Amino acid sequence: MRLKIEHTTTYRYDAPIRFGLQELRMTPKSRAGQTVLRWNVRVSGGVVEARFDDQHNNQVILIGIQENVDAISIHCEGEVETTDAAGVVGTHGGFAPLWYFERSTPLTKPGDALRALAASVGGIGDHATDIARLHALSDKLGESVAYEVGASDALDTAEAALVAGKGVCQDHAHIFTAAARLMGYPARYVSGYLLLDDTEDQDAGHAWAEAYVPGLGWVGFDVANSICPDDRYVRVATGLDAREAAPISGLTRGADSETLAVHIRVEQ
Repeated sequence: MRLKIEHTTTYRYDAPIRFGLQELRMTPKSRAGQTVLRWNVRVSGGVVEARFDDQHNNQVILIGIQENVDAISIHCEGEVETTDAAGVVGTHGGFAPLWYFERSTPLTKPGDALRALAASVGGIGDHATDIARLHALSDKLGESVAYEVGASDALDTAEAALVAGKGVCQDHAHIFTAAARLMGYPARYVSGYLLLDDTEDQDAGHAWAEAYVPGLGWVGFDVANSICPDDRYVRVATGLDAREAAPISGLTRGADSETLAVHIRVEQ
C-alpha cells in the first residue's frame, strides 16, 4: 500500500522566545515492512542545527528556535510504501542492546496491577508459542482497559491507566510494554501513523508496542485495535516509552505558556 502523510505541528507562545531547542523524531526510515519514497521536513520560526541517529536508530533533527519569535511550525509530508508482515519487524538494530529493553522507566514502572496482569497470562508452558502468549496479553489488556479519548494525559503511568481501566493508545502501549517485560520479553514503545477507515484527518499520531520474540525478532501489537500492525501502519520512532519516542521534545525560555495545534492527514 502506498500512503501519503502530512503532519503539521504549531506552537504559539504568549511572549517572544529568548531561547529554545527541539528534538524532532518525525522522519520514518525504510526498514522491514516500509519503504520511504520521499519525506520532507520544513520548519518555520527555527533552524536545523544538526541531524543524527539516536540509540534506537531513530533519525533526530535538532531545531534551534530563533530569538524573539512567538510561534514555531513544523510541517512534514511524504509517501511511504508499506507491506503487511503480520507485525513482524525482524532483527534488532540500533545502538541499544536487547537487555536495555528489559528495564522499566517512570512511565512503565510496574505496580501490583501490572504484576497481576502479567501473572494472569500464565507462563510459556501455558501457551503453544511466545506469540500466542503475547496475543493473550494483548487480549487481556484490551478487556481490562477501555479505549476512551480524554481519559488520561501524557504524564499518566502504565500502572495508573491499568488501575483506572481506561485510556488511549499511549496507555495501551505503555501497559503492554511493562507487562511484556515482566513476562521476560524485551519490549518497546512505537510512535507512528495509522491509516484509519473512517477519516483521513487526525489530530494525533498513533502508538503501539513491540516485543522481542526469539526466532522472530521484534513483533508489533496494537492493543487499541486488537491486531498486529499491517500495511496501514507507518513506524516512525521507538523507545523505552513515549518520552523516548516522542515526535517533538525540548525546552524553551522566555514564555510563560504555549498553545499547541496538530493536524495529521493519512491517505492511500
